[in-house]
Amino acid sequence: MTLDQIAGVKIPDSKIAQEVTQFIRDTESDLLFDHSRRVYFWGALAGQRKGLRFDPELFYTAAMFHDVGLTSRFRESHVRFEVDGANAARDFLRSHGISEADIEKVWLAIALHTTPGISEHLHPLIALTAEGVMMDLVGLGYDAFTDTQRKAIEAAYPHPPGFAEHVLQALYDGLEHRPETTQGTGLADVVAEKNPHFHRRDFCGLMRNGRWAAGVTRVHAGGIGE
Repeated sequence: MTLDQIAGVKIPDSKIAQEVTQFIRDTESDLLFDHSRRVYFWGALAGQRKGLRFDPELFYTAAMFHDVGLTSRFRESHVRFEVDGANAARDFLRSHGISEADIEKVWLAIALHTTPGISEHLHPLIALTAEGVMMDLVGLGYDAFTDTQRKAIEAAYPHPPGFAEHVLQALYDGLEHRPETTQGTGLADVVAEKNPHFHRRDFCGLMRNGRWAAGVTRVHAGGIGE
């Protein structure tokens, strides 16, 4: 076993994959880098188990770029961190002449990786990115992997002591300046725990206090009136 080949899964040995590795190595902390590598292996193994077909190079790019939006280069951004990561991957792939159709798959894989209930119905590359992320963060699908597979990945890229708290802090560090972008997502839980002044938006309240709740709009033959 090497750090590039684990449990029968190999990181692509292509120029683009090597440049992806170097880009993320230079951009992310060890914590996020190792997490992203594990996401690739968990997702690729799940894809093999399910008989799914996907481009390993594109999947590796999605897995490695999925948390780039949390890094210091996006501390001034006020869009969702997932979109920042997706845009960074898009720009990287465009600079390497990858087709727009393939870029769109990678973009969606990164942009949707924190949105449950959607990714699994889309292209395998998109589904497996989200699956790999959730396996690595909370152990979703843990029992579907063999003990040998789990031990092999952990031996190469072990979850460090205090992993959960370190990741939660990394998430908050990337979201602290844009808490509004977490509304309606599970990431709002992270911000609410770290920032007592943050209030999660309530959709029922939005409906009941919205512009349409004040009165009934009637449509007349000659136009709209109240």
